This record gives sequence, C-alpha cells and structure tokens, in this order.
Amino acid sequence: MVLYAAADLIWATRIKATADALGVACRPVRSLEMLEARLADSTIGALIVDLDAADLAMPLIRRVRARLPKEGPRITVLVFGPHVAVDAMEEARRAGADVVLARGAFDRRLPDILRQLGGQAG
Repeated sequence: MVLYAAADLIWATRIKATADALGVACRPVRSLEMLEARLADSTIGALIVDLDAADLAMPLIRRVRARLPKEGPRITVLVFGPHVAVDAMEEARRAGADVVLARGAFDRRLPDILRQLGGQAG
C-alpha cells in the first residue's frame, strides 16, 4: 500500500484517482497518529509527502525513518514540492526522503511513480 500526505484537496484527489485507476492501494495520512495506525494495520511500501504540507511533511518523514527497523522491508519515501523550495527539499533529503521531486516532475510522472511504489508493498 502507498500512503500519501497532500497539502490540499487537489493533490489528494489527483493522487487517489490515479492510484485507483491503476489498481494501486493508496490511503491518505493527515496526522502522525494516522500514520501510526496505518503502519500498524497495513503493509506499507511507500509514503508520498507534499512539502506544502509544511507542519506535517518533515515529522512524517522522520517518524517513518525512526519507527521502522533497519533490517527487513523498507518504506520508500518520496517527497514533492515547488521547484523553488530548495531548502525544504534538502531538509527532506536529510530527514530520510529517498526521492525528492519538483511538483511538475511529480505530476508528469505520477502514474509511473504509483505503479513502481505500489509494486513495492507486500
């Protein structure tokens, strides 16, 4: 399953609709508590985080990295945001993001991204 945290309804809808069309299990995360619940009840292959979800983005990345064991299946963390958010993108890398994309690249590649990330879930 792929989890996603989007800053607004437009991105949330775009991610969910694309995942549904591809048959990729995908569920939203709107808080750290929701992330913990999803991790406890599902096999998660990836987390997509919108950097515009400013108060939630870095805490989600850090929680995923801190919570999971060093060995065994690893959750891929993909972050996307405005191309001008260079500092936030670098902070996401330092926090443990595996992939950091500008919003335009994420938008163009969304179907392929979801296919790849959806195939990682157990």
